[in-house]
Amino acid sequence: MPKAFDVSKFRKDITKSIDGLSIGFHDPTDWISTGSLALNYLISGDFHKGVPMGKVTVFAGESGAGKSYFASGNIVKNAQDQGIFVVLIDSENALDESWLKALGVDTDESKLLKLSMSMIDDVAKTISTFMKDYKAMPEEERPKVLFVLDSLGMMMTPTDVNQFEAGDMKGDLGRKPKALTSLVRNTVNMIGSYNVGIVATNHTYASQDMFDPDDKISGGQGFIYASSIVVAMRKLKLKEDTDGNKVSDVMGIRAACKVMKTRYSKPFEGVQVKIPYESGMDPYSGLLDMFEKQGLLTKQGNRLKYTTHAGDEMLEFRKGWTGDKLEVIMSDIASGPISNSESAPVAEVEEISESIDEQLEEA
Repeated sequence: MPKAFDVSKFRKDITKSIDGLSIGFHDPTDWISTGSLALNYLISGDFHKGVPMGKVTVFAGESGAGKSYFASGNIVKNAQDQGIFVVLIDSENALDESWLKALGVDTDESKLLKLSMSMIDDVAKTISTFMKDYKAMPEEERPKVLFVLDSLGMMMTPTDVNQFEAGDMKGDLGRKPKALTSLVRNTVNMIGSYNVGIVATNHTYASQDMFDPDDKISGGQGFIYASSIVVAMRKLKLKEDTDGNKVSDVMGIRAACKVMKTRYSKPFEGVQVKIPYESGMDPYSGLLDMFEKQGLLTKQGNRLKYTTHAGDEMLEFRKGWTGDKLEVIMSDIASGPISNSESAPVAEVEEISESIDEQLEEA
């Protein structure tokens, strides 16, 4: 009869022979909210879980789409609220202390370390040095740390600098995508089994492929493969006041977010989040459209109807669906699958879906 496989001996042998080996599963135990309940849900399947620690999350989009608002603002603030120390690496020299404070970020050095660096190699060395010291700490003394890289698209290689100094403006188009992919791939392996997270922003550019019109993320496909979560963002104009009435002036932006990659929920789902200049983002923004798209809310005249798990009916005008009422639907979803006997007809759901998709594609 064959001998039973000695797992403990095998584990001991490979642990001795391979430096830095991580054994077992390391599912995220700590999550940081993006500040948007709808975006959290699309990323993780949970309204209160946005960005996982131990993973690399990327927000990519055009200028002014809200990338820094989420990454360097909302996520940093929410991380600090959970006792997570933040290392904020600013490659654009664009993050002012007054702007961060306005978003609720604590800029005290006991909670935030801001570094200005633009070389990919320097960022890699910084994270590598930190992780070497981090691993040397006793496990019970290791703090929770979040690195925010804003942004990857503005980082340079030595060739970029050398060519600029020589008056050559071609740029290092060949090495930069490889360097960014290497940076993300190596950091994923370094932080995977520790309470260290990476959130980065990146730029997008218009696609030249008529059969694949989605904006492309700089850094190449290898960069996307190496990231755990990728959220693509587009900037749309917000032309409505605080009461939702249409106005001619631009009052803010509508951040059209599409989850291009996630292992925790269904990918390629999108939502629009309103970010007014005066008041900032409402955490419930986008939920109503998302629930309508899913067929949980049905039209009755010019009102929207929802039937709770308990069988109670809620009927409100669009403006009447405030946070407390949306919380009822969120609670039902969290408690189990919703079977809405009066859900919208398939054609109507598809029409709603197409309408939102068209809005997400607006320029």
